[in-house]
Amino acid sequence: MTGKLNIVGIGPGSTELITPMAKNAIESADIILGYKPYVEMVNALITHQQVKSSGMTREVDRARLAVEHAMDGKTVTVLSSGDAGIYAMGSIVYEVLKDKGWQGNNTFPVQMVPGITAANSCASLVGTPLGHDACTISLSDLLTPWSLIEKRIEAAAVADFAITFYNPRSRRRIEQIEIAQRILLAHRSPDTPVAIIDNAYRPEQRIEISDLASFTQCEFAMTAAVIIGNSQSYRFGDLIITPRGYDNKYHLDSGQVKLGQQRGRTLQTEES
Repeated sequence: MTGKLNIVGIGPGSTELITPMAKNAIESADIILGYKPYVEMVNALITHQQVKSSGMTREVDRARLAVEHAMDGKTVTVLSSGDAGIYAMGSIVYEVLKDKGWQGNNTFPVQMVPGITAANSCASLVGTPLGHDACTISLSDLLTPWSLIEKRIEAAAVADFAITFYNPRSRRRIEQIEIAQRILLAHRSPDTPVAIIDNAYRPEQRIEISDLASFTQCEFAMTAAVIIGNSQSYRFGDLIITPRGYDNKYHLDSGQVKLGQQRGRTLQTEES
């Protein structure tokens, strides 16, 4: 009997934002493995499946167990919040597969099921802070040296990316976000808008809009995402807008092309 392994992103936590593809992978599984809070988020979809939940820092154990069950012919679903390929279970599962000698679908099929990652879900609650080029940076130095993280912050600051910080602060890590703030202040204005979104799309959701000079005074921890605008971002009421650049070419109030901007070509689509 051939097993199957699904690596599933369940989004930010709301059942309304779990994709149909993810729901199918959960409902059709023989075994579901995940961090206990993530399993609780999909309780409504669990009927006959065997559930094996475990605590934080047990990612390697979950990955090994998932691969072993799939090798035994079971249909296995591993849960991650957000997207399983972004700071989540996808990478470690594939590393275990490599160590176990997995030879692609000739051994058994493995499917990555995409989910809505924190950058997207959090940004949607505060307008379009990621409306132009953007990046994500995790401030957790558990698996990545802090010196390397600092280099990435500096590079993103110089390149004027809008930035989403994952894992911004914890009881143990209280200085890293302040170091990140200092690096960014060397490259962009103190009044650059900042959004702090905690527990997006969950009952305990909390949103705070601040600026680069003072956002570290706000209350937030590991469950929050911190979105820093770029040099063009601005406040629009309780929202943050990062313009794509259309107004540089078009008079948005009239739809007319600005002088010197036509150059014989049409406006790029929003997918360009």
